[in-house]
Amino acid sequence: MTDTNPALPDGYELSTDPARIDAGRVHHWLSTDAYWALGRPRAKQDAAIAGSLNFGVYETASGDQVAYARVVTDRATFAWLCDVYVDRSARGTGLGTALVAGVRDHLAAHGLRRILLGTADAHGVYEKIGFKGLQNPDMWMVLGEQ
Repeated sequence: MTDTNPALPDGYELSTDPARIDAGRVHHWLSTDAYWALGRPRAKQDAAIAGSLNFGVYETASGDQVAYARVVTDRATFAWLCDVYVDRSARGTGLGTALVAGVRDHLAAHGLRRILLGTADAHGVYEKIGFKGLQNPDMWMVLGEQ
């Protein structure tokens, strides 16, 4: 079943304002607790943030950032959703699904042909809002790490 518009839980808000991103917190999360970014240098993360469309989820009361997602896109035909992370203290609340739905809804206005992502362990989160496995994975190729 696809939940096409999961709402953020009460007390949280989603923003694409780059000034609100807590780059130090995002770097700590990803470089110490995300299997795909372990050991990523701060300068590399800062460059990734600077070159991307960033989404943050914040506690309304404190303003503290509790989740993050990054999108690499031309805003016309393609987007790659990456670096999706929810702070351990906020997991199990529906924030991850709501964050990804918010990203999907934000990108819908651009009429993109496809949004790709890669995950080793969160297929269920993404399937809830409409992502599916590739029908023809053999047509995709990669240069670099796999």
